[in-house]
Order: sequence, then C-alpha cells, then structure tokens
Amino acid sequence: MCSIPDVNADKVSLINIPIVDLQPFTSDESTLEDRRKAAQTLVTACREVGFVYIKNHGVPPDELEKAFAISKKFYDLPTEQKMKAPHPPGWAVHRGYSWPGLEKVSSAISDKDDEEFVKELREVQDYKESYEVGSENNPDQPNIWPPPDVLPEWRPFMTMFYWTCFEAGKKLLRALALGIGLEENHLLQYHSGDYNQLRLLHYPPIPARAIEGGKSARMPAHTDWSTITMLFQDDCGGLQVEDPRKAGEFMDVAPIPGTLVMNVGDLLMRWSNDYLKSTSHRVQLPPKQDRFTGDERLTRARYSIPYFITTDPDRLIECLRFDDEHPPKYEPITQRDYAAMRARMQY
Repeated sequence: MCSIPDVNADKVSLINIPIVDLQPFTSDESTLEDRRKAAQTLVTACREVGFVYIKNHGVPPDELEKAFAISKKFYDLPTEQKMKAPHPPGWAVHRGYSWPGLEKVSSAISDKDDEEFVKELREVQDYKESYEVGSENNPDQPNIWPPPDVLPEWRPFMTMFYWTCFEAGKKLLRALALGIGLEENHLLQYHSGDYNQLRLLHYPPIPARAIEGGKSARMPAHTDWSTITMLFQDDCGGLQVEDPRKAGEFMDVAPIPGTLVMNVGDLLMRWSNDYLKSTSHRVQLPPKQDRFTGDERLTRARYSIPYFITTDPDRLIECLRFDDEHPPKYEPITQRDYAAMRARMQY
C-alpha cells in the first residue's frame, strides 16, 4: 500500500489511495497465499478509502488505446449522426447516446416520483455526453447501436471490449471475496456479466466560469450504485474523491499510466453490511489544463471509460458480514428494485 506519487509539478492529494498489484489473480503461477495477500491489501483499501489504483488488471493496453480512439471518433461526429442512437425517454432503459444535459448524476434515492425535487435537482445541468453499452443477452436493457454507416467499428469493438472488461472484473470480484473471508468464487456466482454497463464518457470543452459559477457541472459528487466500478481515464485529470477523514473535502485522483481506478459501489457497501466503503466522488475542472479562446478560458476535453459491475437483477442481496455485535443493517433487496430507486431520480 502506498500514497499517490507526485506525478506532476503541482501538489497532488495526500490522501492515501493505495496501488494494488492484481498480478496474483492474473497469473497461473500464483499460490493461494499470494492471492490472499493481494486480496487483503485490496479489502483494506476498500474499507479505509473505497478507492484504489489497480495495476496488472488484465485489460490489454492496445485494446484500451483503441477504446479511447473509437470513443473520440464517435464524439467528433456531428450531433445529428450521434442522435441516430439516442438514449430512450425515461429512466427504465439506460442505453445509447446521452447528449449534454440529459442525465443528472445524483446520490438521491426515491421509490416514488417527486416532480418538484427532480426539477430542483436538475437546475444545474451536467455538461457531459455519454454512450451506454451492455450485454446483448440482457433482455431488460436492449442495446441501441449507431447505424453501420455512421461508425462501422463501434458495435463490434464495443461488444468485444465489454467482455474484456468483465474478465478483469471477475478477478477483482475473486479478490474481494477472498479478502473479506469468503470462498474465492462466492461473489462471482451473483454476476453472470450480462447486467454490467460499459460507459464511454466525454466532457466537452466548456467556459471555466460556467463551472466555477455553478451554472453547469462536470459531474457532481455522487456514489455509484453497482457492486464495483472500474474506471479508465485519460491524462486530463479532474476526478476527485471525498477525503474519508474530512467530510466535504475532495482530493484529486491523479491519472497514473498503466492503472485503472476501482471503487466500491453502494450495492456492495450494503451487501457487506457497511464493511466496505462506497465513497463520494466527482469530476471538476482539470488542474491547470485549460485553454483560451480570446479572453475566454475553456476547459480541456476529458474522456473516460467507466465499467460498472453489478449483480444479476433478481438475485437476492442479503448482508454478507454480520455477527451479534454487528447485526444486519439492511433488509434483503434485489438489484432490480435497488436500481429502480436510483435511476428514477436521474433521467
């Protein structure tokens, strides 16, 4: 476990975000003891911070480079071309292209519609665009693809890359299970892979004063809903995580080449009976990476690729860790019901 290195001349966060080597879970030659040591380091990070850098994660660098290149190619298209694969109305299906202002990221939870609250929540728009991809085997969330003549490589590559990411994710699930004292494949049995979500994100340039003045947001502070999130980010910066020691204070999560950033989702925090921590995070202005157009200071474009791993929707999630001193804090729930509470506040 180690602190973030000083990756540039500016002072970076002193928050202790560990770097965990996942090689024992990607190598055929590792022993159970090797895997247990790595797993315990991972779980310690997930308990203390909720965020962790992962190296030797198993996603080939060339595939990752191509994913960013194709993502940029899509977002460089004219709006009318991107709108040929639009996100459907409402919150029930989360697929296809979301244009700036459509989505409002929030940690709000509701089991009913509250129009006034949603209206207030959306007064500050999130200035970003995204594209959501899932498994072709998910009947609840059918994929929405651009026509082949718009970007022919999009569908075949993203379909393949979705499963590449899940292979890496399975190793993390095995490590988490082992690290909290379960059988190594315990968490895997809840995750077929068909209900995950691959997201291609683009934060277009925007006047810095719009973000600083509160008229727009990049991505407000929130926690993720899923079991875990794997995040690949470019070198722009802007991701911040709440300091677990000082509520309301956020620290930079500087990009480190060759790593992904993993964080615990709300569902896993609930599932672990709060043994693991789901930490609030946000995207702000990138540090000292603005450009000027005349007198206007514009933010630099940012690209990132989060991959959300979640349980199959009808598996019952019951607290994994409890004893007489730590009784279960949460009622059993399915991921389907939990996701509905979260999604209706967002779209």
